[in-house]
Amino acid sequence: MVKVLLVGEAAREHAIAEAICRSNYDPKLYAVMRLRNPGIDSLCKVTGGEVALGNSQDPKFVVETAKKFHVDFVFVGPEEPLFRGTADELEKEGIPCIGAKRGPAELEMSKAFMRRLMWKYRIPGRLRFKAFKNVEDAIAYIHEYAESVALKPARQAGGKGVKVIADLQAYLTSEKTHVKREHAKAIHEKYMKDYRDIDDRILIEERVEGPEYTLQAFTDGRTVKPLPLVQDNKNAFEMDIGPETGGMGSIAGKGMFLPFITEEEYRKSVEIVKNCVRAVEKETGEKYKGIVSGQMMCTASWGPTIIEFYSRLGDPEAVNVLPILKTDMIEICEAIIDEKLNKIKLKFENVATVVKCVAPKGYPEERNLAKGHPLYVDVDMVKKLGCKVYFASTDLQPDGKIISGGSRLVEIFGKGKTIPEASKKVEACIPYVWLEDGWGVFHRSDIGSEQLLEKRIEQANLIRAVYKYRARKGLIGKTIEWIPKKGKIVIET
Repeated sequence: MVKVLLVGEAAREHAIAEAICRSNYDPKLYAVMRLRNPGIDSLCKVTGGEVALGNSQDPKFVVETAKKFHVDFVFVGPEEPLFRGTADELEKEGIPCIGAKRGPAELEMSKAFMRRLMWKYRIPGRLRFKAFKNVEDAIAYIHEYAESVALKPARQAGGKGVKVIADLQAYLTSEKTHVKREHAKAIHEKYMKDYRDIDDRILIEERVEGPEYTLQAFTDGRTVKPLPLVQDNKNAFEMDIGPETGGMGSIAGKGMFLPFITEEEYRKSVEIVKNCVRAVEKETGEKYKGIVSGQMMCTASWGPTIIEFYSRLGDPEAVNVLPILKTDMIEICEAIIDEKLNKIKLKFENVATVVKCVAPKGYPEERNLAKGHPLYVDVDMVKKLGCKVYFASTDLQPDGKIISGGSRLVEIFGKGKTIPEASKKVEACIPYVWLEDGWGVFHRSDIGSEQLLEKRIEQANLIRAVYKYRARKGLIGKTIEWIPKKGKIVIET
């Protein structure tokens, strides 16, 4: 028997829990959760484990729970417990942890740390950036810098607060400067106000565009084992419009690649992630052990380019890959702990997968309106239709009712020979999810559709043609600017 404590309560953790419970090592699952996720709760009961309700972000509470249940190891799902040193505190007590320690987890927590690291070690796929410790300096820089930029909180803030502004029309320069200035203030006052664990407040990066994708991987600090590529869809509404969310659904193709990412681009992406894992150890003196995920974009500047890193599996991206993982999850975890990941071969079903999230109206910007609604999911019907339900921001009550927690409700997983086939399967399940008090729900029906897939492929082909041309001219990783009276200037990045 192997006792495992899982930290976290989202759909990602439900998928992790299910993968652990498929193990041949007679797993006994325990969980630390703020809300009682119905799926995780059920798996704990089936295996003879228990749920401890409490602050899953509190390292002290996690350690106390791990000791109480005498677990063999802890698997931390979300990022915040890692940022707060949960893995460090567990190590002090001799309890192994799947999850990066506080130092290496800064790769995700501080976007400025990540950018500086990539520049210091000359890792391909890096972007020009400036980090600011106060809003006044950021605003002063914005007044001088007229180019297209991305403004971000310097810390991971749950995927919120990113604004991309293109300066393409000269006659709108003053208006766009105003937008940049106001958003810099919003980052400082709204998205960063609760965080005091890093000095940098605002990050300004060069703007890039292209198809995004996520490369998730297991690592023991020496070996990096990548999972199949996944593309998340962040915008709330169809055809990529609306506010950014934690992700409204995601797609993965058969094998390790996406239809719009080539094998060469995949291999370059893996090498970038490996280089960053090595660089983190050089910089912090600590091995990066656990999960590392590169949120990437295929750009005209580099081809594969890092937008940000995760110190955990993506959500919903984890739900694409864990249900089709054939390798024993506990074997993977023990190999990470023992630094023997090189002996593990990851195997997956050779299928395409699609995940669609169903969210309550009010998400993502008015989450208080999205809370407290009774949820109904016909799990049996979803299963009959060939799909699976993974519970997200939901709270199982003593009377058996499931109440919405304010974020995404469920993530529905489907697989097929092609992405559109899997998408149609999932779409057929959507009518079997609703809120019993009549409050509205929404989802994106276009995720995995042929139309959206063709759009991604067309965009990727256009970007690829540009960066291949730049590669032939020796311009990868270089920026060309025209300065009056001086002419063309090539800037090494």
